[in-house]
Amino acid sequence: MEILPDAASLATKLKNTLIQYNSIDDGEWRIAKKTKDATVWRKPSEEFSGYVYKAQGVMEDITNRVVDYIRPGPYRLDWDSLMTTMDIVEKFEENCCVMRYTTAGQLWNIISPREFVDFSYTTQYEEGLLTCGISLNYGEVRPNFIRGFNHPCGWFCVPLKDRPDQSLLTGFIQTELRGMLPQSAVDTAMASTLANFYSDLRKALKK
Repeated sequence: MEILPDAASLATKLKNTLIQYNSIDDGEWRIAKKTKDATVWRKPSEEFSGYVYKAQGVMEDITNRVVDYIRPGPYRLDWDSLMTTMDIVEKFEENCCVMRYTTAGQLWNIISPREFVDFSYTTQYEEGLLTCGISLNYGEVRPNFIRGFNHPCGWFCVPLKDRPDQSLLTGFIQTELRGMLPQSAVDTAMASTLANFYSDLRKALKK
């Protein structure tokens, strides 16, 4: 079992990693899925044997409100159809926390429910915000769940230059679901999950 991290150093490292992902040349990404709400790309991850996914779409709301709906807090469970439970395990200063959450089964339960324990950090980025996270090997795994692992991931949310009441939301996700899963099922699930994330979030923000 891993002890809790040095929050300040992990937050800095995580932020720098996400900024690096955000600067990857467009030509390195391949389209995985496109919907009216979002476009999802992927490229091989340097962290593990799967893919890192990039998702992008416009949200019709201000940056702070969009990020409040994404980061750990009271809103996320209300609208995120994949997330079934969420608990804040530990709070640090500077918008850092450790969260434990569970996700529903996917693809007719080919992918069974998963549990994650993530370090989460939210900070200013340019004119907007970055909320990011990475999994920790912390605590006992709940019965009937497989412990997944999120390699560095996060969401950049910045106001549109010509429409500051709207926000450009760009996410980078690389989730190792673990367990005995066909890679094709994982790839299908990840692209669909990210596209659904945008449509569910848009609906929640309109309420």
